[in-house]
Amino acid sequence: MTKNKHKIFLIGLMGSGKTTIGKIVAKKLQLNFMDSDVLIEEKTGVKVPLIFEYEGEEGFRKREASTLIELAIKNDMVLATGGGIVLLEENRKLLVESGWVFYLKAHTDELARRLANDKSRPLLQHVDVKEKLNELLASREALYESCADYIIQTKNKRAVDIADEIITTLRCHEDH
Repeated sequence: MTKNKHKIFLIGLMGSGKTTIGKIVAKKLQLNFMDSDVLIEEKTGVKVPLIFEYEGEEGFRKREASTLIELAIKNDMVLATGGGIVLLEENRKLLVESGWVFYLKAHTDELARRLANDKSRPLLQHVDVKEKLNELLASREALYESCADYIIQTKNKRAVDIADEIITTLRCHEDH
């Protein structure tokens, strides 16, 4: 199967840089940038934490899966997915079949620093942030790796350099 080089999915834990890096990649490749969490908020008219509060994580994951189905048929886009997109098998299958999947792998120490004061992350409220991130990574890392075409280590790298690494990887496939 030939993958669509104009459909790029960024996966990884919250705070790994999917949105920041996705915007850079999209701009450089002249593709549309989309963020699944933002799209869910636009569709529902409420913020993600409120969805979690009223529908729980399961309700949010259903909305996330529905959004991915809608987006998977689109072309010319970079999608920053929610950190839990890989939890449902049907999402992993859709990601793998629909485009290039890049796992932005960040160290939990780095993520904890970035997210320490972020009140918009429902799964990080009223918990030890680093402990929760380690727990999430333990439960999700194999899932991220199972559907990633490429794993990009983000430690000590600037967002623009990570974006360039993704673009270089895609261009290598144009030549083959």
